[in-house]
Amino acid sequence: MNSNEEKHADEHPHKMENMDHSSMTSHDHDQMSGMDHSMHMGNFKQKFWLSLVLAIPIIFLSPMMGVDLPFQFTFQGSDWLVLILASVLFFYGGEPFLSGAKMELKQKSPAMMTLIAMGISVSYFYSIYAFVMNKLMPHNHVMDFFWELATLIVIMLLGHWIEMNAISNASDALQKMAELLPEKVKRLNKDGSEEEVSLQKVKENDYLVVRSGDKIPADGIIIKGNTSVDESMVTGESKTVTKNEKDKVIGGSVNGSGTIEISVTGTGETGYLSKVMDMVKKAQTEKSKLESLSDRVAKWLFYIALGTGLLAFIVWLIIDKDLSIAFERMVTVFIIACPHALGLAIPLVVARSTSIAAKHGLLLKNRNALEQANDMQYVMLDKTGTLTQGKFTVTGIEMFTDKITQKEALKVIGALENNANHPLAIGIMNYLKEKAISPYKVENLQNISGIGLTGNVNGQATKIVNEKEVDRLKISFDHSLKQSYQEQGNTLSYLIIDEQLVAMIALGDVVKPEAKEFIADLKAQEIIPVMLTGDNKVAAESVAHYLGIDEFHGDLLPEDKEKIIQTYVSKGKKVMMVGDGINDAPSLVRATIGVAIGAGTDVAIDSADVVLTDSDPKDILRFLDLAKQTRRKMIQNLWWGAGYNIIAIPLAAGILAPWGILLNPAVGAILMSLSTVIVAANAMTLRIHN
Repeated sequence: MNSNEEKHADEHPHKMENMDHSSMTSHDHDQMSGMDHSMHMGNFKQKFWLSLVLAIPIIFLSPMMGVDLPFQFTFQGSDWLVLILASVLFFYGGEPFLSGAKMELKQKSPAMMTLIAMGISVSYFYSIYAFVMNKLMPHNHVMDFFWELATLIVIMLLGHWIEMNAISNASDALQKMAELLPEKVKRLNKDGSEEEVSLQKVKENDYLVVRSGDKIPADGIIIKGNTSVDESMVTGESKTVTKNEKDKVIGGSVNGSGTIEISVTGTGETGYLSKVMDMVKKAQTEKSKLESLSDRVAKWLFYIALGTGLLAFIVWLIIDKDLSIAFERMVTVFIIACPHALGLAIPLVVARSTSIAAKHGLLLKNRNALEQANDMQYVMLDKTGTLTQGKFTVTGIEMFTDKITQKEALKVIGALENNANHPLAIGIMNYLKEKAISPYKVENLQNISGIGLTGNVNGQATKIVNEKEVDRLKISFDHSLKQSYQEQGNTLSYLIIDEQLVAMIALGDVVKPEAKEFIADLKAQEIIPVMLTGDNKVAAESVAHYLGIDEFHGDLLPEDKEKIIQTYVSKGKKVMMVGDGINDAPSLVRATIGVAIGAGTDVAIDSADVVLTDSDPKDILRFLDLAKQTRRKMIQNLWWGAGYNIIAIPLAAGILAPWGILLNPAVGAILMSLSTVIVAANAMTLRIHN
């Protein structure tokens, strides 16, 4: 369990115990850390500053690859001071890279951490050898690499700090899911009495009481009462769901106006949230195996440097028959391969692109998303909250009588809904506010659980109810008026005055005004949009047709969405998933890139690689453009950061020695420093086109 999880476990012990599958095993942690293990290795900011303090004296007191720089000096005993400071620096500042290399080698995938570890280890231990030899045989000077050790550690720590500063990824989606459940629940005993118990003690077939406004603590079936349930935190769908006896409820959703008793059908690892969490964790584990571009370059550079160094040692030993010269030539190759510029090549571009993204309403949480966004083939879009507003809006009013006007009917409806706080009431009151309609006054207002509201308005008995109540009262009306609203997934409420049906008001989730243009722009870039939704297929088809989306899927459960994503990804397709609900979390993690709408749930945001802070789908186009520009800069920087090795490593090995050309280590160091400066300057020229 990482430190973040330990903190949460201390704060919410019952949740971590009840949701024990959310804590990762050491193997899971290894897999999820992948090539970026160093990002979990303590405070790089603190390590950088302390390492810099240790490195400054070394830089002033130790030569650069055997060459004394103009600002350097020595004094009696300075070599001992350099040795002590370098030893502390190696084991303290180099610890993240040594640990990271150990993990990469354990996974049989050497990359950046292994390359850095090789550089600092060779620098340190060869310098120890040089120190001993220079003390024992002062007339036969052996070059040390303490200067290279100090600068490499400091620059690598700086690179990681810059990247961590640019992208903070400390959020914990799994823990956020666990926090959706209440700490205490009301359990019914056999004698009918209630007792408050912790959630972890709840078992299947227990009876629980859930009152209005409470979180539903576990999956279950209603055995008594009826209510409306807000499942938006779990499903992402904005529509409240009416629940009656024998209906199922989901743990983590919020009970509405009625008190219900439920029989528990799933808790802990058998519950809905638990299954979603398992899907998220599994997808995270598999996705973590992806290698970044810099890791792939570092891997090849490691193999090339290791192979060339060993070959140089063997060849020089055969030709010169001098162990010390062969050893020095091998070490020089390893030192030349040290990725000073490579360590900054990607972090500087990421920091720059992250800053640009933030100004355009994008929060980048995973640096690899910038690399993987290129050549995107499919964009999977959750409907509610992504393509639509994600909140109830009045979409139509139908009058069944001419005794009162539509405006008067709205005033009556407003009188009943004015003091309610459920989504339908909020949608109605916002509509009245937009139309500058003031509601009438109401007397004797009462809530009829699972049906609606009743009260006295202008001396008349008035109700706003659902269709089930209209049917119970056997009030007839033209059902064709409701058909088009229902096909679009609207919720219908009926106004009854003095037992006569007066009006029907429809509330639905309207399409975002920018969504249609966004879909057209995606298709213009030859990216195929696919809509995924839990809504019925008729409502899904209506929205898809309006937006110009040819591929869509309706009636989807979270596992259905994730399976669709997995099918595409397993075929080698590059897939972006855009969503905002907890049910989108597994899909967001499973996709090549997960994009969360900023107005969505915390869990969705924590599961995503990119967050649209302004909830504007057109920001996806800006992200794709930024990703292309970023990748171009990354490739340029990788060439500058590692490209000099193409020339420097063979020369350091002595490939041109027969012609009298042998790379002076000092020249190699100058080339290395120059490439670092070029990398930094090139990163600052990154721009976004729109």
